[in-house]
Amino acid sequence: MALNGTMRAVVRAPLASVPARGFATEKQIAMRIVATSNLQKITSSMKMVSTAKMRGDKNRLDQAKPFSKWVDALPGCSSQTIEDIDTSAFPATNLFVCFTTDKGLCGGVNSYIARGMKKIDAKLTEQGKTSKFVVYGEKGRSQLRRNFKLESACTDGLYPATFTSMSGVTNEVLKVDPSEYEAMHVVYNEFKSAIAYIPTVKTIPTLSGAGMSEPLAEYEFEPGTKSEVLVDLKEYMIASSMFSAVMDSATSEQSARMAAMENASKNAGELIEALTLQYNKARQTRITTELIEIISGASALE
Repeated sequence: MALNGTMRAVVRAPLASVPARGFATEKQIAMRIVATSNLQKITSSMKMVSTAKMRGDKNRLDQAKPFSKWVDALPGCSSQTIEDIDTSAFPATNLFVCFTTDKGLCGGVNSYIARGMKKIDAKLTEQGKTSKFVVYGEKGRSQLRRNFKLESACTDGLYPATFTSMSGVTNEVLKVDPSEYEAMHVVYNEFKSAIAYIPTVKTIPTLSGAGMSEPLAEYEFEPGTKSEVLVDLKEYMIASSMFSAVMDSATSEQSARMAAMENASKNAGELIEALTLQYNKARQTRITTELIEIISGASALE
């Protein structure tokens, strides 16, 4: 019987072989031990570097504190922790200058500031108030720009920071139209000790007002140029506050990085111990298997 039509052979592609997942070999475990040991050396070195940098930053912080201490004594200046902040006394429009870091691997230094600003902005929004943001540091910029429109961002700052470099940052902050905010707040991590820092919001006085609220009313200015002096004094006040804040932030960064690298080194050591135990078990199993094969072969020849 003749078949009409054309017969076609269907060739199926062979299924790709999927390797069975098994236990790690001795070589793979040994490679992991070597890699983890190298990481432990890096984290240990970073801890020592951060310890040395923290000592230097702490000395610079102690030298910078007296230059901003006078600001704390001015009427209208206040400091609050982000955790327990009360925004009821804040005016309708606010400018926040947030100090973060340019580098990572320093624990929650930057995330505390970012989460704190979300919390503050939510409170101000509920109260019908608005906020503007200026950020110092690449890590803070990358986090805060996801939720806020940034007026300006200063990254790759000079380390260690100087009063001259912070004066340049102050000029960038002052470019924000003063008519668009009634109060300026500096947000930074206040250094307390090698194991503790506190995210803080510092409100800077405006040095403006008349009558009972006239700033520095107890002082006399000659020859009658108080307004000009107050303008210069306000710029110096902002620069001094920012210089102190960046010193606090830098010291907190190094202390947090020191703690983070210490924890990383400790975790790497624990992982090396676990891998070494696993390697010894795998080696013992291989040797036992080889001995059994040798004994079985010798018994078969008898």
